[in-house]
Amino acid sequence: MKKVIMTGNEAIARGAYEAGCHVASAYPGTPSTEILENFALYDDVYAEWAPNEKVAFEVASGASIAGARALTTMKHVGLNVAADPLFTMAYEGVNGGFVVVTADDPGMHSSQNEQDNRFYAPHAKVALIEPSNSQECIEYMREAYEISESFDTVVLFRTTTRVCHSKTVVEVNEKIEKAIKPYEKDIKKYIMTPAHSRAKHYEVEDRLEALRKYSNSSKLNRIEMGDTQIGIITSGISYEYCREVLGDNASYLKIGFAYPLPDELIREFAAKVDKLYVVEENDPFLEDAIKAMGIQCIGKEIIPICNELNPDVIRKAILGEVNEVNYKVAEVNPPSRPPVLCPGCPHRGIFYAVSKYKDVIATGDIGCYTLGMNAPLNVTDTVICMGASISAGVGIERVNRIDKRDNKKVFAFIGDSTFFHSGVTGLIESVYNNTPLVTVILDNRITGMTGHQENPGTGKTLQNRPAPIVDIEALVLATGIKEENIRVVDPYKLKETEAAVKDAHNSTEPFVIITKQPCALIKDVLKKRVNMSCAVNGNCKKCKLCLKTGCPALQFKNGIVSIDESMCNGCGLCKDVCPFNAIEKVGE
Repeated sequence: MKKVIMTGNEAIARGAYEAGCHVASAYPGTPSTEILENFALYDDVYAEWAPNEKVAFEVASGASIAGARALTTMKHVGLNVAADPLFTMAYEGVNGGFVVVTADDPGMHSSQNEQDNRFYAPHAKVALIEPSNSQECIEYMREAYEISESFDTVVLFRTTTRVCHSKTVVEVNEKIEKAIKPYEKDIKKYIMTPAHSRAKHYEVEDRLEALRKYSNSSKLNRIEMGDTQIGIITSGISYEYCREVLGDNASYLKIGFAYPLPDELIREFAAKVDKLYVVEENDPFLEDAIKAMGIQCIGKEIIPICNELNPDVIRKAILGEVNEVNYKVAEVNPPSRPPVLCPGCPHRGIFYAVSKYKDVIATGDIGCYTLGMNAPLNVTDTVICMGASISAGVGIERVNRIDKRDNKKVFAFIGDSTFFHSGVTGLIESVYNNTPLVTVILDNRITGMTGHQENPGTGKTLQNRPAPIVDIEALVLATGIKEENIRVVDPYKLKETEAAVKDAHNSTEPFVIITKQPCALIKDVLKKRVNMSCAVNGNCKKCKLCLKTGCPALQFKNGIVSIDESMCNGCGLCKDVCPFNAIEKVGE
């Protein structure tokens, strides 16, 4: 046993390893990404990136059925993608222990919504565990596998951004050598026909009752008595905040096993305190259940339902106090710095080419290219969820036809990893229903937004082993797109990109543009371009046309256009845009 400092994500990976987990599958998504990246570093385990969360869940399901302890991880919206197998595996149960990590994002630091995935537990009828710090991430993961196998259930392991990314001291132990269980054919357990499912539903309800009884005695739920004037029922990172603010001036019921709730323990604790508060981030998951038990408590009347909590929010809500700082706040208003496409981003060229068409409706997707919405490009109109750009584009195009909006053309933008994730079916939809949509697949050879993870198009696996490269052009052809309606372009070459956009704009059939250029931040690309940049020469007419590319390396100060050499990597898009040959490449 030794002590080290770990983030929550590192600790979850460690906990799974110590518990004897054999197989892990995931799709990267902040704040969960680093769990699989760290798990993959351990010996004698199998870890993989799957094309999407549903596939990852199903891989882990198969591993569990085969007798191995299995893990799948995803951010909160990823569980929406994996919800179909979740609800059925809740009926089937497990063979080897099966833990599903859902990493919620209160405050929406990197997400399109703020959903509270604790509600999946009662909805799917599975156990729910919620740690508060890195040490608990390790301990609770070990316990989660024991619960999974003891009660024949999937275990939902809910974390949040602060738990995932905060670092605390942890104690690490040796791995438990857990033998893979034998697989025995059992069609009534593992084939959910209606007849089998009806019988299994009764088993699920019996299991929930057994889990409720266990919850009341579980070591993951504990009462900490202090001053009894204030009682706090809390879970997750909110527990740490409450302890920081109130210390021993309150009593606590810390809930780590959050579904089924420990109803007897809650009643016991409520009877011991004068005034009861429920402190939890986002939705009143605990509060509503406690009030349904007939117990009076104060929760969302004073605790915000939106955004993250922090000690100051809790201090003001419960004590009515504002934290007094002992330092002077500098009276400086920093400039707003919205996210932008990086200097040299290969997506910029295609967005610039499309931006010239004012009759385009552009459906976007989840990835760096969402930023095509920003000025001066101003291209993207909509973003819904992973893979929705093509499907939503089909819907918009259909309404255009119904409403006879012949002056509008729909372009759908999607990245390579997102296309593999859930874009292929949208493309098939557009072909099958003969929708004259333009699908733009932005192939930058990596999963960029979540930190450069491998995907089926990169040629490597999560564990850095060689892998076949899925040929996007061949895949597009296989969906039924005609060969004459496909353009593969280098987005750094503006003329060929503009020609492809023109052909696509004029097409009356489903059309695909594939842009191929690696992300400018890939390490090998950075090394290759380390001495490359562009510079403005004496021919500049100050027309500012180059600024319309939106590249942050371009500057216009005191009536002069210049390029920040420290930011520029010589992609050359501004050079192609300039009509006066006032920009030239240097250091090639």
